[in-house]
Formats: sequence, structure tokens, C-alpha cells
Amino acid sequence: MIDYSINIDEAIRYMGYRGFTPAEREMALIKDCEKQLREYIEPAWIYRAFPIEQTEDGILLKGTSLILGGSDIRGHLEGCGSCVLFCATAGSKADELIRLKEKEDMIQGYITDCLASAAVEGVCDALETELADKLPDKHLTWRFSPGYGDLPLDIQPKILAVLEAGKRAGVSCTESLLMIPRKTVTAVVGISDKPIAKKKQGCALCSMKDRCTFRKAGEHCGS
Repeated sequence: MIDYSINIDEAIRYMGYRGFTPAEREMALIKDCEKQLREYIEPAWIYRAFPIEQTEDGILLKGTSLILGGSDIRGHLEGCGSCVLFCATAGSKADELIRLKEKEDMIQGYITDCLASAAVEGVCDALETELADKLPDKHLTWRFSPGYGDLPLDIQPKILAVLEAGKRAGVSCTESLLMIPRKTVTAVVGISDKPIAKKKQGCALCSMKDRCTFRKAGEHCGS
């Protein structure tokens, strides 16, 4: 069983609360939705490590035909001799609960959706902790996902194929590049033998920067 956490404060920010906390009755509803979500959620992850090679087309994951294109991922993995490719998901039952809640009560559906987003981020955090524990003598980058910077979203199906995510975790990708289950994240973590200089991370690289509600309010999502 994966030991993960749901950051309630982060979920509340996803809900649009800025500069104030929910009222007692609202917080009670959030807590109730969280309790129900925990009964449905089936967190899972899969990951594989690969030696990497810088090529003219991008970062080649050796032993596969997968090339990570774009200058941002190239910079992110600078100084790394290998990387971990991973997929983490909150599971299909979380999607079922969100749909059920949306039919019963749109507010509860929205709350549950935001909580599930925070939950899958918690699963990713737990995975990164496991990787750090398994590689105590290595230095890891933060996770870099398709759609961030100029790493294209259309690489998602290729990542899932390399990880055999359909067979191993029940994760697939639609033709419009939406992942099923919805609360699923794929990412790349660089591995280096030496300390890694802090890389640029923030709104400037994010593919959502032009339509992000956090950014419009003068905030950031924390990624």
C-alpha cells in the first residue's frame, strides 16, 4: 500500500480560496469529501530507470526509441547520466467518485476533483521520497512533466508505452492526449552522481501560464 498524503491546503487553493480560509461549515464539507475520496482512491505508480544520451534530436533513453525533445528538458537533465521515467495515478475509482459527486452535487464534485488533484501530487511526492531512499548516493532533480516548458504533451502515449502503463497500472491516453484515469501524472526525474545546480522552475516554463488561475491572481501553484 502506498503511503501518500493529501495536502488539504493545496486542495483548498485549487478550489479558488485566496487570502482567506473556508468557513467552518465549508471546511467540514471538504473534510467529508476527503474521507469519501480516501475510500475510493487506489494510488499506484510505475517507474523505470534509463541511461540517457544527448542527441541532436533530444534526450535519448537508451534501450528504447523514446527521445525527450525540447531545450528545457535538455537543460533540466544537464549533468545527469540517467533518469527515472514514472507514471503515478490516483486510480479509476477516484474518477468514478468525481463523476458521481458531480451528478449529485456540483459543489461536492468540484471539491472532490480538487482533492483528487492534490492526492495524485501526494502520490508523486511519495514516489520521489522512495526514489531518494533507494538512491542515497545519487542526486535527483525535481520532476519534469510533459507540457512543462517545451517538452510536448504528445509524448505522453510514448511514455506510457515504454512503461507498459496500460498493462501495469491501467493507465491510457486518449487521442486528445487526456490521460485515463484523469488524475494521473507522468514525469522525468534526472539522476546524477554529483550535486545538481538548482534549475529554473516556475511559471515561465509552464504550458498553462497563459490560462492559469493562480497566475492571474498573482500566485503560483507551487510546482
